[in-house]
Amino acid sequence: MRKVIVSNWVTLDGVYQSPSSPDEDPSNGYHHGGWATPYFDDIAREWLVQSVSGSGGFLLGRRTYEIFAAYWPKAPEEERALAEPMNRLPKYVASTTLSAPLQWQHATLLRGDVAAAVRELKRGDGNDLRVIGSAGLVRTLAAYDLVDEFQLMIDPVIVGDGKRLFGAGFARRSLRLLRSRVTTTGAIIATYAPAGR
Repeated sequence: MRKVIVSNWVTLDGVYQSPSSPDEDPSNGYHHGGWATPYFDDIAREWLVQSVSGSGGFLLGRRTYEIFAAYWPKAPEEERALAEPMNRLPKYVASTTLSAPLQWQHATLLRGDVAAAVRELKRGDGNDLRVIGSAGLVRTLAAYDLVDEFQLMIDPVIVGDGKRLFGAGFARRSLRLLRSRVTTTGAIIATYAPAGR
């Protein structure tokens, strides 16, 4: 059975919004975008490329899908190591507002019960599935005990506001640390597994 792995960058205060650039996700007047860039070293790059290229596909919420679909098909050549698997691998999109067919290649709209659809995907063959961004989807999957691992790059920065990965509505749960690594910039790449509620 495949795992569902949540794979995100977060600030020390838990914000995941707009890590790469100021204009990535300026919704709700957010103006701290690009906070992850100073902490992106060779260790972080290797982790990110291995995570993306080794995936069996991606589970995305609507907002993350729209951001990615606008960027990755036209990504610059220097980002080819990430763009190639992002464009080639299947994307499964949880949305009640988007309509099929989706425009980004290999993207499929998950219809009906998202938890049931993800359970079915987990039973399929292939590499593990990754959730990137998509806090609402993460919350839903965690509520149904469908998240097998949280892989987080925790950057040593506090931004004060923005969308939090584990915000309001996230049920209390304990995690156990599987492995961790400190980057040259002081960021921590940590992998946790649920340890029960």
